[in-house]
Amino acid sequence: MKSEYNLSKMKSRKNPFAAKLKKQVTIRMGSDVVEYFKGMSEDTGIPYQSLINLYLRDCVANQREIDLSWHSDPNKASQ
Repeated sequence: MKSEYNLSKMKSRKNPFAAKLKKQVTIRMGSDVVEYFKGMSEDTGIPYQSLINLYLRDCVANQREIDLSWHSDPNKASQ
């Protein structure tokens, strides 16, 4: 490294963008869901994983709550 680029005396600081970094996770999704986003990916030119992230980010930003009423247990309904 050239002497004019000597950064040894420079103070370090935390990366202000570190909190916004993505975290790698493993998630199981239905093949129909993956194919849906892959199709959108081909149409938009945006990688399908980025599209999934954008959709989930929109859900968080708008505080969407999932409707699980269709998933009710028929055994619990009779109780």
